[in-house]
Amino acid sequence: MKSKNINVGAAILFIIFGLLFFLLAGRFLYIQITGKVDGEVLAAKAKEKIMKHQVIEAKRGSILDRNGSVIAEDTSTYKLVAILSKKMTIDPKEPNHVVDPEETASKLAKYIDLDESAILKILSNKKAFQVEFGIAGRDISPSVKKKIEALKLPGITFERETKRFYPNGIFASHVVGYAEKQLNEEENESQTTGKLGLEKMLNSKLQGKNGYLNFESDRWGFLLPDKEKKITPAVDGQNVELTLDKKIQTFLEDSLTKVQKEYNPKKLYAIVSNPKTGEIYAMSQRPTFNPSTKEGLDKTWQNLSIEENIEPGSTMKVYTLAAAVEEGVFSPNATFVSKPYNMPGGHPKDHSGIPIGTTLTYLQAVQRSSNVGFVKIALEQLGTERFREYLTKFGFDKKTGIDLPNEVDGEILFNKKIEQATTAFGQGSVITPIQQMQAFSAIANEGKMMKPYVIKKITDAEGSTVEETKPTVAGTPISAKTANTVLGYLETVVSDEKATGTAYALDGYKVAGKTGTAQIPGPDGRYLTGRNNYLFSFIGAVPAENPQLTMYIAMQQPELPADKTATDGMAAIFKPVMQNALHYLNIKPADQKSKKVDKIIDYTDQNVVEAQEDLKKKGYEVSVFGKGTKVAGQAPAEGATLIEGERIILKTDGDATMPDVTGWSLRDVMKVANLVGMDLNTTGSGYVIKQNIKPGQVIKKGDYCILHFSPPEETAANQDKPTTEDQVYD
Repeated sequence: MKSKNINVGAAILFIIFGLLFFLLAGRFLYIQITGKVDGEVLAAKAKEKIMKHQVIEAKRGSILDRNGSVIAEDTSTYKLVAILSKKMTIDPKEPNHVVDPEETASKLAKYIDLDESAILKILSNKKAFQVEFGIAGRDISPSVKKKIEALKLPGITFERETKRFYPNGIFASHVVGYAEKQLNEEENESQTTGKLGLEKMLNSKLQGKNGYLNFESDRWGFLLPDKEKKITPAVDGQNVELTLDKKIQTFLEDSLTKVQKEYNPKKLYAIVSNPKTGEIYAMSQRPTFNPSTKEGLDKTWQNLSIEENIEPGSTMKVYTLAAAVEEGVFSPNATFVSKPYNMPGGHPKDHSGIPIGTTLTYLQAVQRSSNVGFVKIALEQLGTERFREYLTKFGFDKKTGIDLPNEVDGEILFNKKIEQATTAFGQGSVITPIQQMQAFSAIANEGKMMKPYVIKKITDAEGSTVEETKPTVAGTPISAKTANTVLGYLETVVSDEKATGTAYALDGYKVAGKTGTAQIPGPDGRYLTGRNNYLFSFIGAVPAENPQLTMYIAMQQPELPADKTATDGMAAIFKPVMQNALHYLNIKPADQKSKKVDKIIDYTDQNVVEAQEDLKKKGYEVSVFGKGTKVAGQAPAEGATLIEGERIILKTDGDATMPDVTGWSLRDVMKVANLVGMDLNTTGSGYVIKQNIKPGQVIKKGDYCILHFSPPEETAANQDKPTTEDQVYD
């Protein structure tokens, strides 16, 4: 019975194993015939196992300055890797894995920023095929790589990487921006991607397109000889050449850093441009950041010159003045009394430097920055409708269209009478610094307002130009005659001893400019009070006779030392930057004398000849007009500080006669006009080459004097050219 049961069990097992054999044999036969398993082709799966896909990384395009100096570029760095698997070693005499972790850790600690114990812990991982060393093992320079390779440590190898490199550190950081490695989830690969500024805005042009290498490999991933490989080459990114000039930008960065340390303002920013073309030579700010380390990036992401609008303060008076001159309603020698200007909604008044009741000429209103004077110019002389039209002509109603991201609009408040008045001197309405630079280019460029830009051209990897920016006239708000006349007035803002801009004077160059002090709205909507709570600014053009450079500086809420003013801080930026830039660009200085501390005495009622001889002995040029023998008036007035070689004007008693003013500057001619009370009408800029009143002709108050000016380099040639009185009027 027992034997029978055993036979039955064996038979059952035989049947079961037989069925399994036939099932397996059938399965193998099916696979062999169809080449498929679960609907997948085995040959394809095998191919997939041995085929490797390797990315050929495209080189990101470089960003360069106008002269080809590198601002941002891709550079090669290396990642340190340690192979731990013994399977990588075929010949024990030439090991390909880490054999001695202790010795390896000891030697590596001398070259990477990681303790020996930490390195040893990483190398002691028994399960890993290979290991890396975190941040300490990345961005290895070629020189350090070479030193580590010289150690000949088994299992230590490197993987090449690319990194975005910014060789200048803090350098127009909010303009250029930064880029960093980022994982592209769709492609499952990392790529350098722009995150801010031009790096972000031009990312598609700079980035290029990665290539690929597909090949058959062994179990370790190495290329098999004589096997299939397919290469899709990478397409490198395009290069971007900016209008920025490395040297001028460096001058600016150094000055901003110095002033930031001394005055610690909440915000500080500046722009240097070419008014003839609109090219931005330099642009920076504080706070800023280092694009390589990202240090400081948390303080502000905004480019303050582009992405923030401000109440400009008295620099806005430049455009009110220009509109009045263009319309023929500005009378520099006409007078007014400084007192609060009463109107619905407010009572605009002058700053403490102009006491109530002071009588000023309108030119002095420009020089001493009188709010009351400019309210009268805008509302009484220009009229609100014409004034508003000029604000549009100067581009304050729309963005400039500069080729930088995130530009914001200004906003002109002009519905109420008080808004119209305050806009005339730069309060209430808001504009951006770049809008102001565009508008100021019309003053410095004979009425042509130039659109600002920073991208000069874009080239492909072979150097062929893909895109190029040409200078663009954004409008012509004023005539060349008006522009040159306004430059002359603005030159006195810096050169006149009682004006607000004397701190911005440059050795050897005439500066035309305007200062600004704007109140800052607080959280409750009211303006802040206190010595520090202002936005201080200056805008200037050099040389005043024929501007080649313009610069805008603004400093908000500095911590002012007791013995310093905001002007001291801003002049510490304007003067070194402009002086160095002028020399670097080989812009020749005018033949001006250095300042000498000397104050003029009162020569009134003295003999003209004796007074003239006394002044000449002191080194001053003296011009006398009039038919009398005694001094009846003088310019500059008693007590004024003189510049060595300055022209002194003496008016005699008796009939006043017109001097020959050929070769004189506007400043010197205005001394004569002020002493007599003449009305001046000027054309051109530079020095006088023609006058409508002949020398020696009797002149009196109210006479109309027409003068034509020309830059120094043109004066000699123009003096020999005949001209009609009509041409002088033009």
